[in-house]
Amino acid sequence: MSEHPQHAAGMTAQPPLDEPADSGWSETRDSRAGAAAAGTPSDDRLRQALLDVRAEVAKSVVGQDGTVTGLLIALLSHGHVLLEGVPGVAKTLLIRTLSATLSLDTKRVQFTPDLMPGDVTGSLIYDSHTAEFVFREGPVFTNILLADEINRTPPKTQASLLEAMEERQVSVDGVPRRLPEPFIVAATQNPIEYEGTYPLPEAQLDRFLLKLTMDLPDRESEIEIIRRHSLGFDPRNLKAAGVRPVASAEDLAQARAAVSRVSIAPEVLGYIVDLVRATRSAPSFQLGVSPRGATALLNTSRAWAWLNGRSFVTPDDVKALTLPALRHRVGLRPEAEMDGVRIDDVLNSILATVPVPR
Repeated sequence: MSEHPQHAAGMTAQPPLDEPADSGWSETRDSRAGAAAAGTPSDDRLRQALLDVRAEVAKSVVGQDGTVTGLLIALLSHGHVLLEGVPGVAKTLLIRTLSATLSLDTKRVQFTPDLMPGDVTGSLIYDSHTAEFVFREGPVFTNILLADEINRTPPKTQASLLEAMEERQVSVDGVPRRLPEPFIVAATQNPIEYEGTYPLPEAQLDRFLLKLTMDLPDRESEIEIIRRHSLGFDPRNLKAAGVRPVASAEDLAQARAAVSRVSIAPEVLGYIVDLVRATRSAPSFQLGVSPRGATALLNTSRAWAWLNGRSFVTPDDVKALTLPALRHRVGLRPEAEMDGVRIDDVLNSILATVPVPR
């Protein structure tokens, strides 16, 4: 099965899964020692189960393989995702379908200007029968929380997600309550319409592991979408579309453990640091990537390497994840914005100039 993440999701194309990337550098002893771990029957089964997720999602969502791969990488890396796209590109349907294929629970919250923190996290409710206050869980108590149009709610409500995203818990009245495992936030925002919105502050943007962009489909994909609807496709009935579970939460937990065993050479660690440090000195950026961003690039590169059937990380793995892992952690200077400079263009320039380890 070939893996070609779409540029729409901010990932560069990679060789097929059964052909390791030609990175131009030699494996370390640790990499060779760990190679067997990536090829065990258990790992092969888990990897295939997760890759089968894309085929299942494609039964209801057309042309978003790259975004699905990005969401899988986030799940494998214990991270959250910011999905950016205009209305109508199937962001909600994508999350619902992904949850169904992984047998995970999902809940959707429409973020609005009058949404309160307790509407997300839950609150204490007075029970007249017991004359006591009891905690009523909010929609955050799920596996995948779809925070729809997160930039339409005030900062106070946006901030209510910070503890859940970072600590995997919610504290109400001083009592911490653990969230289910796995737990990720998939937040959406419209990249065009900014009237009446509250842009996410840098501190909260930095909590998202990846930022994936969902563009409008190409002509062939759009024809397929219309064809399916002409044949009676109902996005509210996934079972009728043939979507079925192909993996479970237990499979995901085992896959996470396998990803944690993927080794990374000191030279590649240095390459990650060099890329991150280059963003701090780029003339077009007023805000560079923090060490948390470097950690995100490390973790996502390991997950990408494992999905490609390797037990070690190559520089090509790092390159493939640089844009989605870093694009939301940097800020353009006002003069660069006025000149029409794009963040992705600056990051691509950094990728082209930072020396690759050999």
